[in-house]
Amino acid sequence: MENAKITSTPYDDVFRTLLNDCSTLIIPVINELFGEHYSGQEKIIFSPNEHFLNQQGGNEEERITDTCFKIKGKETKQYHLECQSSTDNSMLVRFFEYGTQIALDEGIIKDNVLTVTLPHSAVLFLRHHAATPDTLKIRMVTPGGTVEYDIPVMKSQQYTLEEIFEKKLLFLIPFYIFSHETRFEEYEKDKVKLEALQKEYEQIKNKLEELLNQGVISEYTRCTIIDMLNKVLEHIAVKYSSVREGVKAVMGGKILEYEAKTIKKEGIKEGVEQGIEGTVSILRNLGIPPQTILVKIQEQYHLSPEASKKYL
Repeated sequence: MENAKITSTPYDDVFRTLLNDCSTLIIPVINELFGEHYSGQEKIIFSPNEHFLNQQGGNEEERITDTCFKIKGKETKQYHLECQSSTDNSMLVRFFEYGTQIALDEGIIKDNVLTVTLPHSAVLFLRHHAATPDTLKIRMVTPGGTVEYDIPVMKSQQYTLEEIFEKKLLFLIPFYIFSHETRFEEYEKDKVKLEALQKEYEQIKNKLEELLNQGVISEYTRCTIIDMLNKVLEHIAVKYSSVREGVKAVMGGKILEYEAKTIKKEGIKEGVEQGIEGTVSILRNLGIPPQTILVKIQEQYHLSPEASKKYL
């Protein structure tokens, strides 16, 4: 079976950025998808997104998942999540490929038995229609019997603002604009309807401020959510200037520009060692998780994973 070539989209990039920079936001999403009861204090361990699938003739083909990680609670569970702007026919094939390769990466051979554990998989749909299923299924017919498992589906457009904040699904906020996508033309022509949209985003801004003041989220998390919201808005409303500018007028423009530029300038000014230490200190003060700090200083200063750990 041939697989369609999958290219990264701006929405995939936002999805991964949220996961890397504000990883705890994914825990309420996991609770919602799988009926878990994680508190949010659990440790999240990310696995490599790149996997190499063995092909005929001994060749390997690279596949990149949206995310794969473990949550360490009373027990450790592995999860594989994908973000889709819409359905496509190759999606289930990719889930099977990714899932089995992830399982093989950590497979154990003992007493002539290979044990593989498939991750808990789920998909977030940013758009959906009447035929979009609530659950996907993979069925494997093996010589030892038939095995099947479900892949839960989350449809972001189904969640109201009240539900998003009530269930702590802050991860969905950057994608909330998808629920208004079919009405963009109306907003462009009708100032009253555009003002109604702006009022909804005023609610989002105020709610985020409340959570910040209550200590539920950090300033960095609030800034990241708004920055990612603006990135989604730029792409989904590229043809609708009134929608873009109207929402931005409420939420503000790009606010994380300082992160890369300022930190890099400090690193050059103070020297590499002092720069790295200063970077780590700034990111810690912003409330960024240690795992994300490691990734950032590795990328910023071209450090190996081992070399970067001494700065934490």
